[in-house]
Amino acid sequence: MMASSTPSSIEHTMLAASEQLQVPSNITKFKIGLCQLSVTSEKNQNLACARNLIKAAVERGARLVVLPEMWTCPYSNDYFAKFAEDFENEDASPTFFMLSEAACSHGITIVAGSVPESCDGQLYNTSCVFGPDGKLKAKHRKIHLFDIEIPGDITFKESDFFAAGDKPTIVDTDVGRIGIGICHDIRFPELAALYRAKGARIICYPGAFNISTGELLWEVMQRARAADNQLFVATCSPSRDSSGSYAIWGHSTLVGPSGEIIATSGHEETVVVAEIDYSKIELQRKGLPLDKQKRADIYLS
Repeated sequence: MMASSTPSSIEHTMLAASEQLQVPSNITKFKIGLCQLSVTSEKNQNLACARNLIKAAVERGARLVVLPEMWTCPYSNDYFAKFAEDFENEDASPTFFMLSEAACSHGITIVAGSVPESCDGQLYNTSCVFGPDGKLKAKHRKIHLFDIEIPGDITFKESDFFAAGDKPTIVDTDVGRIGIGICHDIRFPELAALYRAKGARIICYPGAFNISTGELLWEVMQRARAADNQLFVATCSPSRDSSGSYAIWGHSTLVGPSGEIIATSGHEETVVVAEIDYSKIELQRKGLPLDKQKRADIYLS
């Protein structure tokens, strides 16, 4: 059977989405801050630590600040329900209040890692995005839950405590269009490809890879998602000395559109600040036009 050279309906849909959602921006360069904080079993202490690290990032010029996955509580089922907050009730959410105030007072965009969210009797692993006016711009619920069983190494089923999100999250900010994923979401190239098709120039993945998967895959996944889609990928992890039995890899990182590591950390508490230059995206895509070279007629036939 001969494959058709006519673009498929799926390809038309992706291209139409890209054209419809593409938003011009005069932002070409800015600094991003990745706040790799040490998580404790005291929520107020975690809030204060995050507030201080956000300030430190801003003092070094960051206009976009990213927090880690599960930074208000240890990564353990013993804490998720107890530390969960209902973001629909903003007045009863100290995390929401702190993030909104920090974004507004510093005039920055915050991709607020993730925290346990309680909604309609379900728990979600949720990331909120706040704009420079302090308002909530977007909310991403982790789509791909981390279930793993490697005998003698690690057994963990995130689906035992969290419900999965069912929508991708793309948000227009003062520093451009951002796609949001959480940790295990990075393992799925289809999500990253969708974000590129819809005009994202950076994908932020708050994550808490464990030591086993982190050593093998953390850097590889980031560089693959960035290189495949010719955009920036930013990840932010808690530090390894965080409380709880879940051993965290750390190594928060910014990767450029050719898959190069621009900046990274070790496993200790720290703030990584680095420059994002969107002109690198256009340069990479012009020199290596992957979108024009794709053969959707073959892949989707």
